[in-house]
Amino acid sequence: MKRRDRLDQATYQRIERRLDELEANPHDPRISKPLKGLEGMRSSRVGDWRIVYTIHEKGNMIYVVAIRPRGEAYRNL
Repeated sequence: MKRRDRLDQATYQRIERRLDELEANPHDPRISKPLKGLEGMRSSRVGDWRIVYTIHEKGNMIYVVAIRPRGEAYRNL
């Protein structure tokens, strides 16, 4: 993660836990939402950070597209 040095340890751990939750259930509406206008992409909020990802149904995997601060999260996707 390029911005790892910008994260405090607690936020980094929260992002890691959220990734584990998304891996278990990537469609859970309590922790993620589909992105309007970006077909197949979803977003999950962790404080002021956003995890943007897609789901590969056949492999039952998520592909993380970006982990960025809220203000930058959806640029250049």
